[in-house]
Formats: sequence, structure tokens, C-alpha cells
Amino acid sequence: MLKLDRFADISAQKLVSAIAEKKTPPLEKFILALGIRHVGAQTAIDLANKFGDLKLLQGATLEELQQVDGVGVVVAESIVAWFADPDNEALLDKFEGLGVIPVYERKTGKLDGLCFVITGTLNSMSRDEAADKIRLLGGIFQSSVGKDTKYLIAGGEVGGSKLKKANEYGTKIINEEDFLELLK
Repeated sequence: MLKLDRFADISAQKLVSAIAEKKTPPLEKFILALGIRHVGAQTAIDLANKFGDLKLLQGATLEELQQVDGVGVVVAESIVAWFADPDNEALLDKFEGLGVIPVYERKTGKLDGLCFVITGTLNSMSRDEAADKIRLLGGIFQSSVGKDTKYLIAGGEVGGSKLKKANEYGTKIINEEDFLELLK
């Protein structure tokens, strides 16, 4: 057992466990933390879901990156440029040398593969909390309605553009109560 001055055994073990846990961050959070230009939380999740491994993402071509939902030419070029930068390569090598290995764990659940968009304000939770709940159950949170969007959640003070697109694509429009039922 490691001895740390002024630490009880339990506190020392908690510290060692906390450090070890940080060496295997979720891949999507690691990608987001890299600070790649134009890559936000949802894009990081989409990249993790598509590639499942940092090395595969690092070696991805522009064409492969553009196959990811929401990744266009500008974002794809930004990702390729980030991984091609020698300073960033050195940073990734340093992480690897320190034993930091991002892990991918595909979330599955009752919303597996279903795409959701929120319009308006929800009463029971923030948009970010709703997105987290959707993802936790295997669903996909989108910022705009597309042909693959299954549900548009309409809260209060709804704007018309998302509703119009949902009607064009045949997306099912549900209210907050219906959404909460889906989460149960």
C-alpha cells in the first residue's frame, strides 16, 4: 500500500482511485477537451460514436469525417488540421505516455438510435439536462430538425421554423409531458 504523509489509508486510496479514473476519460469528453475548433459537445459525441477510438479519429480522412452527421467541410478540415499539428501530436503522445487512454462506451437504452430535437422552453429541466437524459438512454440529441429526426419536443414559447421543418419531414411532434413519459 502506498503511504502518503498526513493521509489516512482510506483517503489515500480515494486519491489513488480518483487519479486512476481520470486516466480513462470518456472518449467524447476527451475529444471535446482537446479544443478542436468548431467541435462542440454534440459533434464530439457524434465523432466518438462514429470512430469509437481516438487513433481511428486521428487517422480519419476528410471524406470519412464528412460522413458524420453535422460535420461539413469546414469542421472536417479543422479536425484534420488539429491532428496534423506537431504540437498537438506531441500533446497526444504525452497523454499516452502518462497512461491517459480515452475509452468509448456506446450508450444503449430504450431510446437507442432515436433522434430528438427540442424547440421552446421546457419546464421540468434545461435543454442540456434533457439532452443528457436522451443520450443516457441511447438517443441522439440534435440541434436542428433533419430527415432522421424522430421526435420534436415542443416546449413553451415555440418558434415556427422547427415546427415547419418537422411537418415537412413527417417528424412526430410531442409535448413535454409525452417526452417525460418516453424517459420513464
